[in-house]
Amino acid sequence: MTPSAFTPPMGERLVALLEQFHLPTMATELLPRFAQAGQQEALPLLLEVCELEATDRRARRIARLRAAAKLPPGKTFTTFDEKRLPRPLVQQLRTLATGQFLERAGNVLTFGLPGVGKSHAACALGHALVEAGHSVLFARTYQLIQELLAAKRDLVLPRLLRKLDAFELLVLDDLGYVRQSAEEAEVLFTLLAERYERRSLLITSNLVFSDWDRIFKNPLTTAAAIDRLVHHAVILEFAVPSFRTEDAQKRRGKASRPDEPPTPDGPAPQATV
Repeated sequence: MTPSAFTPPMGERLVALLEQFHLPTMATELLPRFAQAGQQEALPLLLEVCELEATDRRARRIARLRAAAKLPPGKTFTTFDEKRLPRPLVQQLRTLATGQFLERAGNVLTFGLPGVGKSHAACALGHALVEAGHSVLFARTYQLIQELLAAKRDLVLPRLLRKLDAFELLVLDDLGYVRQSAEEAEVLFTLLAERYERRSLLITSNLVFSDWDRIFKNPLTTAAAIDRLVHHAVILEFAVPSFRTEDAQKRRGKASRPDEPPTPDGPAPQATV
């Protein structure tokens, strides 16, 4: 390339990359030093190498985020049957996948009966956010509550909460699926209160808010938990039939139909090999 091939926008991009790599002195000195030495023709090649470095760093970061997220690997938008959902709900999921709600520490509350695709949608959203460079952690609610409870007993609960705080989004799957004791409800509320207006939560539950006293035991605690969650929240309602029930009905329908109808003179002839 000739020296004229290196344009001011390319110089701005090169400086931005060097700053991204935490090389402030190079970002400040590289362009003027190359200009003084009459070596501007080398800058397009240097920019190309820096772009490769940026791409490689991003790929390594995404791989680390994917491993840390603990998301079920097969539950992505690619494998998610969007045709079963109302179009507005699909559009909400796609909007959430941009990650803008994370910037304001917003929550996503997903409700519906078992088997309607809540968990798959939550995981698909988590995968999309990871691919966009966001830190996500997926956890079964009852398992995480046991970890919190053990940390409290070992006097290390603040340490665990700080560890969870490193994730922009915490996915709590199946909230309310297992009944909690009063002590378990207490550590769960502590987690919700700790993340309020600081970090985002994505919760799936088959219990409507009016049944959440089964989770938190105390009406005041229940009201306080709901108040914090819905303050900055998008609520997704999966008011569709269970895909498991539909699959079972299809299988029963196929099993009830013979492979070949009987002939007028008797049963269908047997195939020969």
